[in-house]
Amino acid sequence: MPRTKEQIEILRKEKTSLIKQVAVELFANEGYHVTSISKIAKAANISKGLIYNYFESKESLLKEIIWEGFDSIMNVFETNNDDIITEENFILYIDETFHKLKTEITFWKLYFSIIIQPAVMLLVQDKLMEIIMPFINTLVKYYESKGVKNPMSHARLLGAVLDGVSMNYIADPEGFPLNDVKKILIEKFI
Repeated sequence: MPRTKEQIEILRKEKTSLIKQVAVELFANEGYHVTSISKIAKAANISKGLIYNYFESKESLLKEIIWEGFDSIMNVFETNNDDIITEENFILYIDETFHKLKTEITFWKLYFSIIIQPAVMLLVQDKLMEIIMPFINTLVKYYESKGVKNPMSHARLLGAVLDGVSMNYIADPEGFPLNDVKKILIEKFI
């Protein structure tokens, strides 16, 4: 019996999800350049052609993984009507960032492996900056509203600290005091 449109759509979502999960693992643990579409297909137990049915290329697969990861965290970052975040929303954003770091550690491992590889970073750099800069600009407005001198430096420092905390957690998830660091971060930056 032929599948319904709904069944086909469910199957499509399941397969694309599987492909992305396997690709994240392989890209993060083996490297983007070493991981081929064939390797992803084999690990996912599907045909190479099926991957190309859902993704134009390995590059488009990587981009979709990165965009989805960043969209999920940036969607938490809401502003009020003045385009300024509240302290409560800032704390929510930090909480969500740390939650995603714990629950999606492989994605963040992939992200950091990408940003230290110039050739791979070039693949995602423009869109990544397009996603991150509104966040930075919102932080600048927040710090301006608090009367902080040089708000751009404060905003960029927060981003650098979050990156550093994330890398340290990824390197030592069992030993790094993530919850204590989160409390200190909120005290210092909010």
